[in-house]
Amino acid sequence: MKHNILITGCGGDIGQSIGKILNESKYVNKLYGCDISTKNASKFIFKNFQMGLPCSDENYISNIEKIVLDNNIDFIIPVSEPEIRFLYDNSILNNIGKAILIMASSNAIKIGIDKLKTSNFLKDNNLPFPITNLVTDSSNFKLPVIVKSRSGSGSKDIYKIEDMSNYEFIKKKHPDFIRQEYISDYSGEYTCGLYRSRKGKIRIIILKRELTGGYSGYGEVIENTQIEEVLIEIATLLNLVGSINVQLRISDNKAIVFEINPRFSSTVLFRHMFGFKDLEWSIEDVLGNELGDYIKPKSGSKFYKGFNEYID
Repeated sequence: MKHNILITGCGGDIGQSIGKILNESKYVNKLYGCDISTKNASKFIFKNFQMGLPCSDENYISNIEKIVLDNNIDFIIPVSEPEIRFLYDNSILNNIGKAILIMASSNAIKIGIDKLKTSNFLKDNNLPFPITNLVTDSSNFKLPVIVKSRSGSGSKDIYKIEDMSNYEFIKKKHPDFIRQEYISDYSGEYTCGLYRSRKGKIRIIILKRELTGGYSGYGEVIENTQIEEVLIEIATLLNLVGSINVQLRISDNKAIVFEINPRFSSTVLFRHMFGFKDLEWSIEDVLGNELGDYIKPKSGSKFYKGFNEYID
């Protein structure tokens, strides 16, 4: 059976990647997308595109309810982190109107949307963690240090601070930010897809990546038992249902997680092409279907980020 699916916040790289996957999916009858801007390529990917409202708008939920009703929407996949945070904060975790929400389970969202909570969660469960405090915390620390937003993701508003005068300037500018122990990228940076079904089936893909303009521009599949063990423990401790993205670096032979992003990742399309089809598995799980098979991609398989151009 095919379904009508709405992607909210579809204009960014994650939303566009999800659209490309679902345009080829056997589970989709009609694919809809909404975004707060038309100045992106989403309208070329989503044939049924319309303007949405920011989650800060008081009519945000009623507007989505209208889209659901008018288009007989079965599933909604929220993409942007502000939307996911809004839905969590307002205890809207299961459905909007008659449409079922497809996103990570609530505990994963609670821990993932707050980087201080992420660090404390790792610390409390005896997992390797970067020392993380509020930027205004008076405890001693050594430079360099990372200063970044307590919420949000990506490379925006992240500073590597190497002298105290710069630290004081950033602290004054962003008093609500956090500081985080700097973990060297000498051994590389890893972005990991972590999926767990309602029946507890865990699937993992580990990508060693290089950033290009804030995005994963190049990377390769790796196998690492230690990283897998950390990811399995995180999924179990969170009682995860759904798909999240875990970012980490290796230091002193330890896999140190510095972010848990409680949503589909910007690498969702690459992962899908490698056979890690967490988007479709999430739909299958909600439908009560058996998950499609997962054959792990060959270690060393590489991905490259390209670009498409559109004119209107």
